[in-house]
Amino acid sequence: MADALSAIPAAVLRNLSDKLYEKRKNAALEVEGIVKQLAAAGDHDKITAVINLLTNDFTYSPQANHRKGGLIGLAAATVGLTSEAAQHLEQIVPPVLNSFADQDSRVRYYACEALYNIAKVVRGDFIVFFNQIFDALCKLSADSDPNVQSAAHLLDRLVKDIVTESNEFSIEEFIPLLRERMNVLNPYVRQFLVGWITVLDSVPDIDMLGFLPDFLDGLFNMLSDSSHEIRQQADSALSEFLQEIKNSPSVDYGRMAEILVQRAASPDEFTRLTAITWINEFVKLGGDQLVPYYADILGAILPCISDKEEKIRVVARETNEELRAIQADPAEGFDVGAILSIARRQLASEWEATRIEALHWISSLLNRHRAEVLLSLNDIFDTLLKALSDPSDEVVLLVLEVHACIAKDPQNFRQLVVFLVDNFRVDTTLLEKRGALIVRRLCVLLDAERVYRELSTILEGACDLDFASIMVQALNLILLTSSELSELRDLLKHSLVNPAGKDLFLSLYSSWRHSPMAIISLCLLAQAYQHASSIIQSMVEEDINVKFLVQLDKLIHLLETPIFAYLRLQLLEPGRYMWLLKALYGLLMLLPQQSKAFKILKTRLKTVPSYSFNSEHSKWASGNSYSQVHHLTSGSPASEDGDMDEDLRSVHNGINFASKLQQFEQMQQQHRMHSKSQTQSRYNSASSSKEVQRPEEPSRPLPLPDMNRPPSRSPRRGPGQLQI
Repeated sequence: MADALSAIPAAVLRNLSDKLYEKRKNAALEVEGIVKQLAAAGDHDKITAVINLLTNDFTYSPQANHRKGGLIGLAAATVGLTSEAAQHLEQIVPPVLNSFADQDSRVRYYACEALYNIAKVVRGDFIVFFNQIFDALCKLSADSDPNVQSAAHLLDRLVKDIVTESNEFSIEEFIPLLRERMNVLNPYVRQFLVGWITVLDSVPDIDMLGFLPDFLDGLFNMLSDSSHEIRQQADSALSEFLQEIKNSPSVDYGRMAEILVQRAASPDEFTRLTAITWINEFVKLGGDQLVPYYADILGAILPCISDKEEKIRVVARETNEELRAIQADPAEGFDVGAILSIARRQLASEWEATRIEALHWISSLLNRHRAEVLLSLNDIFDTLLKALSDPSDEVVLLVLEVHACIAKDPQNFRQLVVFLVDNFRVDTTLLEKRGALIVRRLCVLLDAERVYRELSTILEGACDLDFASIMVQALNLILLTSSELSELRDLLKHSLVNPAGKDLFLSLYSSWRHSPMAIISLCLLAQAYQHASSIIQSMVEEDINVKFLVQLDKLIHLLETPIFAYLRLQLLEPGRYMWLLKALYGLLMLLPQQSKAFKILKTRLKTVPSYSFNSEHSKWASGNSYSQVHHLTSGSPASEDGDMDEDLRSVHNGINFASKLQQFEQMQQQHRMHSKSQTQSRYNSASSSKEVQRPEEPSRPLPLPDMNRPPSRSPRRGPGQLQI
């Protein structure tokens, strides 16, 4: 300290802390001259003492004017040292950097001025303090005092010049600091950071692209800044980096892909567009590097396909097609299970376009990597089944295509139909709204006969009798009306002369027994008219309810469609098709006379030519033999064998109709018992409810009507006889 005091006159030190700037400036010039003399004499010990005096007594002083004087004095000392200043920077720079955080804005201003002058002198030697200076400038760029900001900008430009011309700058040491600062929200700091990124990227010897993953997220974060200028600067920097990526042979796509995936889900529209644009380029350029990230990329693309902004939708669709066109191999890290998981999750999207593309992905994976997809089948099967309830028909049709592709294997086919029937049972709305669409499409994709046989097998042993009846009625209506099932109907028309038709008839019969009207329809389609008549004759009072009459009404209307044209033409020969006529008259007798269906059928039967009747009409009374000729439009006639042995009269083409009638009656008896059981349960529940509401009244069970006993006024009627 004594050396410093002896070197610097007291008057100089006094003026250095004066409140007037001019006096401090003149004193600094005196210090500059003194240090220059000491440097010339090589007396570095005294120089060190002077610097310590300026640091301890001035820059760290509690008096603001002392701190101002100390800063201008240190800058003057550096100027005096000129080329020898580098060896004293460890003493000079830290006190100046410390002053950047001073509470007095004027002190902060003079600190900027001092460091500016110091940097001008030492230039490249200044780089060793770059990180500390950068950190200080980052804070000063957002200073509350505009004069300090202005001074900091001047210093910032000088530091940038020094860095761009220096060979000592270490980008590796700087990047962690930059990465840490990138999440700052202050707009001035953001401008400062983008400016530095742009400058460093322009230096040929600095590989900013190699460190892009470290600050890429921060740049994307700036795209949603409220300041248009900042958004523009960030976008410009990103565009430049993207161009460099296109021209670079070596890029770390993986780390950046993770960032882009997150940013593609940003609430900011501009950020999403930029992210999806980058992903699009990455998919084109990334190659094998992106294989492990395909699932994440797909998870970002699919939601963007339904984005409200058209530009984003267009780029997302293009990217999706590019990604799907890539022939990736599981052996190279392509994770089929991860892709399936993403597609499954996107099936729950609220947007139809996204759900459709998710299904396209599942379909593509099935075609390319079937074995791997089937291994993960349990993970997606339930979701695919739920998708059958989708409000979009296009989605449902695609789901069915995926199901059909899965069901190429027998075990998967059986599983599909079982689950489908169970879904119909649980969700009756699905059956009502989409049942026809689903069944018809599956018949096209998987062979109608195969689908109907499997459905029949499952429904035959169904425990839920009510559902089985409803399901059979739905399948029967689809069978009778759908153009996709025309070949199946043609096959059934030959049931009495064709072994294949007979097998299908018997297969359907086993479950069609759940519904009287379905069985009657099946028999009319198969031209088993005598059996249809027998079914009608076997019906009892409980069978003829509102539901039955509604189904009968539908059948009567269907009889007037082109599908049953062959049947109507057969009415031209009532002598040959007496059982058909008897069956139709039986249906007529079951219809209420005031109903529209009654009038339609009655009108049709009135057109039957009476002159065709001959002596064969006496055979009507027998009711036992299959004595009619089944004349088929496209097949050979089956001859009538009215004189066959009594044991064979109920058998035709290997079909034991007597046995089938018995099976039908047994099934209907089960339905009646089930119906009575439900009625009894409802009655008991109602009675219990009344007892709870009126506990003071003694319980007096009402006598239930005997459901097995006919009404006392009505005579007992035999099979096939209507009660009048």
